[in-house]
Amino acid sequence: MAIVQDFIIIGGGAAGLAAAQYAARANLSALVIEEMAHGGQALLIDKLENYPGILTEVDGYSWSEAMHRQAESFGAAFMASSVLSIVKQGEVFLVETSDGPLQARTVLLATGAKHRHAGIPGEETFAGRGVSYCATCDGPFFKGKPIVVVGGGDAACDEAMFLAKLASRVTMVHRKDRFRAQKALAARVLGNPAISVRWTSTIDEISGDKAVRQVKLRNLESGAVETLETAAVFVFVGSEPQTAALPAGVDCDESGYVVTNQRMETSLPGLFAAGDIRTTPFRQVITAVADGAVAAHCAAQYIDELQGKAYH
Repeated sequence: MAIVQDFIIIGGGAAGLAAAQYAARANLSALVIEEMAHGGQALLIDKLENYPGILTEVDGYSWSEAMHRQAESFGAAFMASSVLSIVKQGEVFLVETSDGPLQARTVLLATGAKHRHAGIPGEETFAGRGVSYCATCDGPFFKGKPIVVVGGGDAACDEAMFLAKLASRVTMVHRKDRFRAQKALAARVLGNPAISVRWTSTIDEISGDKAVRQVKLRNLESGAVETLETAAVFVFVGSEPQTAALPAGVDCDESGYVVTNQRMETSLPGLFAAGDIRTTPFRQVITAVADGAVAAHCAAQYIDELQGKAYH
């Protein structure tokens, strides 16, 4: 454990990959620790069409792989492992992983957020048997069949558009009377003849036999209940920040997201946070990438200050 990394990046999604590239280009020893596949939530994107400079649509996997290779080309290192804890000891962080301890002068937490479950009766029972949280992963299993999508944000609308290319019909169930998604995306959903929307409605129950067969819908205004036949229920009702490794005492907001300043610094000096894990008004690939770049730049400045090399 003698080697002390300049910058350990926990999480290999958009924020982590961007941070790795910028840190390596700044001549920092940068190590990315990712327990799953590099790319994070970007891997679920069917078509990345609104990223500046990418005129031809690209899938999330291809984009993430290019980011990974680019970071490696600048000298960033990658490690497949799980981070169990982060503890600051003096001016050095001890990062405990499933493969042993590591040390770093600065740490970036870019572990993102995971899909939240809706708490619908039957949701857990049929998880993996018709209930899903990833359209690109599981949508192809339901080609030509009716599908229900729960939610009204960017993710729900984006995934409904993808599923509409596969399903016989897509029914969106949203508890409000309008989408909270970006206007252009919402307009595209409303203009798609393969998608219908049940406004001010919720699902009381998901039922079936060996797989999902139907849902019980309730209109929140009239109280009317109806049964809708469906082969699958895709749930997109927000996300939960992945903060299991966050040191105790680091400031978070009421929803559990990490609070940072504009330099991506947390309340613990030397610990940075970027991407979907932090408090931000907008969670997109482009904002995660920007967060990662800012975090790497400011981590380099922080290290210079520790070593008395800061430029004034």
